[in-house]
Amino acid sequence: MRALNETAEAGFTLIELLVVIVILGILAAVVVFSVRGINDKGQASACKTDKSTIQTAEEAYLAGGHATYGTMDDLVKGGFLSTPSTLYGVTLKNGNTEYDVTATPGEPCA
Repeated sequence: MRALNETAEAGFTLIELLVVIVILGILAAVVVFSVRGINDKGQASACKTDKSTIQTAEEAYLAGGHATYGTMDDLVKGGFLSTPSTLYGVTLKNGNTEYDVTATPGEPCA
């Protein structure tokens, strides 16, 4: 008789299993909500870095012996950028003595 009672008490009850499932659900919800903003922060950082890289390339292009700032193609051909940016474009003004780095419409940085 005692062996029968020991085997009956060895398992988990339905209530205990439901409590564990509820706790796991709560933990999963906390993780999902805390991770949601990571992509947004990563994209903002990528935009900032890309813009800064283009500005640095423009200044290096000018310091490299050119009389004016260059277009995106000039920066790539001159070796100041490895590839043209898809997030930003360069707009030259005042006879190419000034430039603006503007976000490409429809891209995440716009």
